[in-house]
Amino acid sequence: MSNRLSEESSPYLQQHADNPVDWFPWGDEAFREARDTGKPVLLSVGYSACHWCHVMAHESFEDEAIAEVMNRLFVNVKVDREERPDVDKIYQTAHQLLTQRGGGWPLTMFLDGENQRPFFGGTYFPSEARHGLPAFADLLEKVAAYYTEQRDEVRTQSSQLLDVLKKLEPAGSDDNVTLTAAPLLKARDTFAQSFDRDYGGFGSAPKFPHPASIDRLLRHWRSSANDTEPDLDALLMSTLTLTRMADGGIFDHVGGGFCRYAVDRYWQIPHFEKMLYDNGPLLASYAQAALATGETLFVDIANATADWMLVDMRAAGGGFFSSRDADSEGEEGLYYLWTPGEVEELLGDDYEVFANRFGLKQAANFEGQWHLTVREAVADDDARDSIERSKKILLDERVKRVAPDRDEKQLTSWNALAIRGLAIAGRSLERPELTSAARDAVDFIRQNLIEDGRLLASYKDGKARFPAYLDDHAFLLDALLELLQSDWNSRHLEFAVQLAELMLEFFEDGESGAFYFTANDHEALMHRPKSIADEAVPSGNGIAAFALQRLGFLLGETRYLAAAERTLRGTWQAIEEYPHGHVSLLTVLEEYLTHPEIIVIRGEAVEIARWRSSAAKIYAPRRMVFAIESEEEGLPGALADRKEIAGETVAYRCVGTHCEMPVTTWEALAAQISEASAG
Repeated sequence: MSNRLSEESSPYLQQHADNPVDWFPWGDEAFREARDTGKPVLLSVGYSACHWCHVMAHESFEDEAIAEVMNRLFVNVKVDREERPDVDKIYQTAHQLLTQRGGGWPLTMFLDGENQRPFFGGTYFPSEARHGLPAFADLLEKVAAYYTEQRDEVRTQSSQLLDVLKKLEPAGSDDNVTLTAAPLLKARDTFAQSFDRDYGGFGSAPKFPHPASIDRLLRHWRSSANDTEPDLDALLMSTLTLTRMADGGIFDHVGGGFCRYAVDRYWQIPHFEKMLYDNGPLLASYAQAALATGETLFVDIANATADWMLVDMRAAGGGFFSSRDADSEGEEGLYYLWTPGEVEELLGDDYEVFANRFGLKQAANFEGQWHLTVREAVADDDARDSIERSKKILLDERVKRVAPDRDEKQLTSWNALAIRGLAIAGRSLERPELTSAARDAVDFIRQNLIEDGRLLASYKDGKARFPAYLDDHAFLLDALLELLQSDWNSRHLEFAVQLAELMLEFFEDGESGAFYFTANDHEALMHRPKSIADEAVPSGNGIAAFALQRLGFLLGETRYLAAAERTLRGTWQAIEEYPHGHVSLLTVLEEYLTHPEIIVIRGEAVEIARWRSSAAKIYAPRRMVFAIESEEEGLPGALADRKEIAGETVAYRCVGTHCEMPVTTWEALAAQISEASAG
């Protein structure tokens, strides 16, 4: 018989609907049951593309004997961390405090049923004792006994934990602090210390893409471009990392798109799940790097990533699905593996070039089979054409296999990351269909994920659920500002203003600065976090302040500028101490110290598009260019003064709050866009 999860929208929760475990979804019913029975709560957090979540489910949650122990001793709650990042954030942090180890998924936490506070936890536990970990059933018995026999100690420990959680929050805004560029330089030096100069990336295995760090280094290099000695090492760190990832097995050379991370130093063997939240930012990174360097490789990878998103991850309504699983047919990576004989039979005369390129003549690199990674440079155009033909043949063959499951819920925040990437790539690669896809995704969100003027976080099977989090608002505001540069639509600007106002009203800590992860009318949890560090996705606080600051300069709205500054001041201690962990906030700091350049072009559609395209051909990350047709009226704030002059195309250029005289020829605008101001 199905348990309570059968009625849930999450594909991950539905995967557990037939477990013998008496699962509850997170909610009042579960904690009422815990209070009524006096049982502790076993909280299990995961997501549908998580390999080790599947392993633990198969070993323990599908096992009748282990399920009996769980049901007898605990109220069992299953959470999809993608739908409920608010719950996940709290208990990941609690896990790190309790165990002094990093967290991850599956997350297994034991909570006091009376107050949701954790008293013990871990991540994956095996069904049988191994690798220094206890058997899960034995652990359950001991934890339940401890909870029953040591209630006073449980309460004391959980109270102390809550105090520590509160102390971890940013210290608060200090108007006397002088905001300086020192953290920007410190972060750059820290990246250099951990940079792998042979294989790119930072630190040792496992290696994650970290597109925010790549973006920070590209921006740092660009800001130094007019110095006596430009920081070419910052450029090297970003571009070598992008190159090694593009050549490695973390990239899908047949179908496009990136896997979540590599298990080795060399980017060769990935953890095979593909996440929308990785591919949206990586699309932007490769498109921007292509603009900055002119490298064909970066153009190719950006195009292939965009194509994968459109072909495999795009829903009929214009939104984007969440992820592809790591496993298929019960085995991790099986969908992506080949044997030389299989490939040779498919490719015929093209096999030799392809085999040399992707290592099929070398030893098997994944459980007796071959996962494609670049081993040899392309010799000439004929070889390049041969490889492209071969990829299409292999892709046509691969789609006949049993594909990894796709999590088809559509998350607002991850869709926003995809919209941003598509908007940037659309204008950088001159592919209007990518801009169109970004526009359609915004329309999908507006039509399906707004209720009573408030944004929602998740959409599945025609139903939107869960009040939106800070990330949903911040990422979408940032994405809209990018889309407006690729394709002006006043409705999108109105939406951006709506999001900005929602963040200020429901999320901002107006006294201490920065933004809470949940709204002030959100469900009451044991703690209301104010997350500021970059994690798998950029910091919501960093992106909120960044986008508000940009929108504030665009509209001349001082409330938005003040909120961004309060965020910097409220998080300054963390920025100073660990700048490399707060790179999104560093970009806010950079544009606070050296204001963004904003160019508004008014006139007829064809001509303003030409000017915009010309202005956007240079990698200038602090520059925004908006082409607005002369017929657009009723624009808000400072934009109301940016009008067409006597039927001529006109451009207005401002740096922060300082504006120059409008110009009516492209040559005059090009002269204004000097190298000194384009950084």
